[in-house]
Amino acid sequence: MNYKKVLIVLIVFLATVLASIFIYPQGISSLGIQLPKFFDKEFSFGLDISGGTLLIYEADLSNVEPADHSSAMTGLRDVIERRINYSGVKEPRITANKSREDWRLTVELAGIKDIQEAIKMIGETPFLEFRELREEEETEELLAMEELPEDVDPYFKPTILTGKYLKRAEVNFESTTSLPVINLSFNDEGAEIFAELTKENIGKPLAIYLDGYPISMPTVQEEIPSGMAQISGQFTLAEAKELVLRLNQGALPVPIHLISQQSVGAILGDQSMEKIVQAAFWGFILVILFMIAVYRLPGLLASLSLIIYVILTLSIFKFIPVTLTLTGITGFILSIGMAVDTNVLIFEHAKEEIKKNKPLKIAMEDGYHKSWPAIRDSNIATIISAIILYYFTSNMIRGFALTLAIGVGTGLLTAIFITKLFLNVVYSKKS
Repeated sequence: MNYKKVLIVLIVFLATVLASIFIYPQGISSLGIQLPKFFDKEFSFGLDISGGTLLIYEADLSNVEPADHSSAMTGLRDVIERRINYSGVKEPRITANKSREDWRLTVELAGIKDIQEAIKMIGETPFLEFRELREEEETEELLAMEELPEDVDPYFKPTILTGKYLKRAEVNFESTTSLPVINLSFNDEGAEIFAELTKENIGKPLAIYLDGYPISMPTVQEEIPSGMAQISGQFTLAEAKELVLRLNQGALPVPIHLISQQSVGAILGDQSMEKIVQAAFWGFILVILFMIAVYRLPGLLASLSLIIYVILTLSIFKFIPVTLTLTGITGFILSIGMAVDTNVLIFEHAKEEIKKNKPLKIAMEDGYHKSWPAIRDSNIATIISAIILYYFTSNMIRGFALTLAIGVGTGLLTAIFITKLFLNVVYSKKS
């Protein structure tokens, strides 16, 4: 007997036991055993299972070059995700997509039933920008217009320096008045932009706007290459601290407008989830019985490998975590069927080799070798399809694509390596 392979089998079983505890720590906790906090992690469920809030925002990219729209939306998504995570919401799903000529941001907050609470989490994040004085001719032209656009300031025009480049904000006190002021420091790129702006506007005001409203209009005395700016005004200490908190949580790189809000009930609910779990369980049992009835001992070992596959895959879903929706669960169940198909293909090839009077161990080895090209190509094709679905479809399909890709990858690992390992250990004394 190959003791090295036996040791590997024991390691596989130990990993499976730990993964099982990670999936369902309540079983061990009920015995009075204290587990590390790592095991307290919960599965993440989507809106269709747990319910929540769906918000759709439209981004105003009028002051952003078309070539930079995609990167601006990526920055916007990251800032809002950071803002929501700071509020304690678990696993928000935030995606940016283009609808004709408009860019929109979809925010899914599972478990948040209060729409106003959800809007508050995002709406309080400010849009910070610096504006420079317009030329007199340009101001006169704007003032002469019969109807000036609501978002256009006739005296100041936007610059490219926004909260996107903000590194840190902190409260300080003005030395002469002792009033609170807010010191801003920009990242390297922002510092270069700020230095250029101050150089071009010496002796002129450089206005600081927050959410479209001017909050400070300091006059530039000299070029400031340090990347440091200061917001002064009639702030109370509480107002200054609140503004600093909001800025540090993430100033939006572009303005956004809420265009749709919806409270989503749990479409499935607890009872429906129980039915899905029961159906998956009994289907899984029938598959195992079929494998054992048709392939006997190899089928039993393949079934054991399949159980390990399910446990490992669920632990991966929980660890990442993957937001499980109805379509996501469907993708996982489909991947179980594909994992079984891999074993069936291997065993059928092995049966053909046994008919040629080859020893069982050799027949199994040949079955693996002859099946591998077909197994490899079919699984790679499925994973490629899942990747395409994930990147080029809606959120609903992405859940299916992600769980399918993870399931197929894990299934391939267990069918090819773990089942083969079990067979090698069992048939190590047979020729």
